[in-house]
Amino acid sequence: MASIEKRGSSYRARISIYSHGKAGYISKTFKTKREAKIWATTLELQKAQGKNIATQNTLFKDFYYLYVYTIKVKDVRVATFDNYVKAGKVIEKLFPKSKLGQLDDTQMQAVLDKYGETHSKKTVTELLKKIRTALRYAYTKGYIYHDFASLLKAHGKELPKRNRALSISNLTKLKHYLLNHTDKEFNVMLLLEISTGIRRGEMLGIKPEDVHFDGEYYCVEIKRSISPTNSDTALKTKHSRRSITIPKNIYDLLKQLSPKENGYLFDNFNYHHSEMLKKLLKNIGIPPTTFHGLRDTHASFLFSNNLPLSYVSRRLGHDSIITTEKYYLELMPEKKHSQDANALNLLDDL
Repeated sequence: MASIEKRGSSYRARISIYSHGKAGYISKTFKTKREAKIWATTLELQKAQGKNIATQNTLFKDFYYLYVYTIKVKDVRVATFDNYVKAGKVIEKLFPKSKLGQLDDTQMQAVLDKYGETHSKKTVTELLKKIRTALRYAYTKGYIYHDFASLLKAHGKELPKRNRALSISNLTKLKHYLLNHTDKEFNVMLLLEISTGIRRGEMLGIKPEDVHFDGEYYCVEIKRSISPTNSDTALKTKHSRRSITIPKNIYDLLKQLSPKENGYLFDNFNYHHSEMLKKLLKNIGIPPTTFHGLRDTHASFLFSNNLPLSYVSRRLGHDSIITTEKYYLELMPEKKHSQDANALNLLDDL
């Protein structure tokens, strides 16, 4: 197994080798411990090429970081990469001594199930997505012999849904309140949210020139997304870049806003939007939800008025219509019940 030794302000990685019947080692010095680990893990895996990987001592947590810092870093935007790194911290705790060549679905499932006893199913699902990508890469490279990633399941606590879509009556109540209090910028933000369903980061990335009239419709262009954790402004998916039609009264309100010093239309309010929304909804007697819940509300409203699934998908900026279908089934159960009844009536009329 590789060893990492701190030497002053640097780190020395050391790898054992066996050549011409004699044992020895090679070493290299790095500025950071992470760089040293990546180099050491790479060489350990190279030693394993063409041999029984089960006999190797490469730790899964080390391999995961190697994969993230050398492969995933080139494939995803900064915000997503940060999530992979955060997942690595969890993997370090869950699999501190697990060796890559000795992993199997039974062992990993037991650890994930234990983790799920104290975490939500959503949290476990997000962690499992990242574990699967690393395992599939290991299998493709020949570092493990069995592709068991798909056998792993996410189990966890079912927590109350925070991103609840508002009912039509509460949506109407909220809209009327906001229209009567447009002197506050935050209220204008909420009006834009329930009118477009855009993501919060996308809203914070709007500049004055992104709001325009194209000769037929009033529109807002989604070109960038602002994150509270990094300076990356890349959109979530390739379909996130889009033009969304808005009502004229919302257009007029946006045009009245003065841009901030950074060039963006809205203040980030130190990213306390959730707390501000919770307080506002409580004051006007509407059940609590989140900014994403308002996005769900927009989708729910469009579905309830029979707009095509493909149109809603484009408006929301989903990468796939399958994602929108999940919204459709989850947000509008009453719509499904209505369609079930219609289907039964059609069958009865045969």
